[in-house]
Amino acid sequence: MQALVATLFTWSATALGASVVFFFKTINRKVLDAMLGFAAGVMIAASFWSLLAPAIEMAEETNRSLSWVPAVTGFLLGGLFLRLIDWVLPHLHPGMELDEAEGIPTSWRRSVLLVLAITLHNIPEGLAVGVAFGTAAFGLSSATVSAAVVLALGIGIQNFPEGIAVAVPLRREGLSRGKSFLYGQLSGIVEPIAGVVGAAAVLWMRPILPYALSFAAGAMMFVVIEELIPESQAEKNTDIATMGAMLGFAVMMTLDVALG
Repeated sequence: MQALVATLFTWSATALGASVVFFFKTINRKVLDAMLGFAAGVMIAASFWSLLAPAIEMAEETNRSLSWVPAVTGFLLGGLFLRLIDWVLPHLHPGMELDEAEGIPTSWRRSVLLVLAITLHNIPEGLAVGVAFGTAAFGLSSATVSAAVVLALGIGIQNFPEGIAVAVPLRREGLSRGKSFLYGQLSGIVEPIAGVVGAAAVLWMRPILPYALSFAAGAMMFVVIEELIPESQAEKNTDIATMGAMLGFAVMMTLDVALG
């Protein structure tokens, strides 16, 4: 239930970002790039401070000499999992032409493919929050409820620009404000689903905790490297996007260390 509530919050942050279309049809590209960079920084920091570090600490409790194995294995599997979905699910990244759509060839409309791109990348975010809360249920010193709450807060903060990133392009495509908002916030619906699944999985299988945390981290890093960073620098606003990423990392690190 905590995972569900937390991921409903992250979903609401996506919806809040998507609501920008009621006021603006476009958004300054430099502002958007800074926000996307910020989101990337938050996710990079969260991947380590909230997921990989606790996973390594848990693994050290059972086998200190091989504590790196669950972290490395889970991390790579998380990236591989997202790559497989990326390869199969039809989707189109914002700013790309229709013939550049990824996944299985389809005749789906451009607007649908744009929504699916963001939806795909919201899966690891919901999964990360769910796994964090599920892990906290065991009362381990390396994974607490407060740390899971901080992770959900960080994901929620970076979901705001993601909501903008999907809704504004839909508005530019000619969709109405209402439809752009509807589709934009729907891209976040997978977060509560993935969150509950992640929490349930680790509650049932305690031995997989370090692997599950690392898996979520790997999936999130795949999104950052494959989508957020390239998109934030596509318009050559490199310095702005980079400083946004630095700020996002600093904010998430501060939240996790100070509050988590």
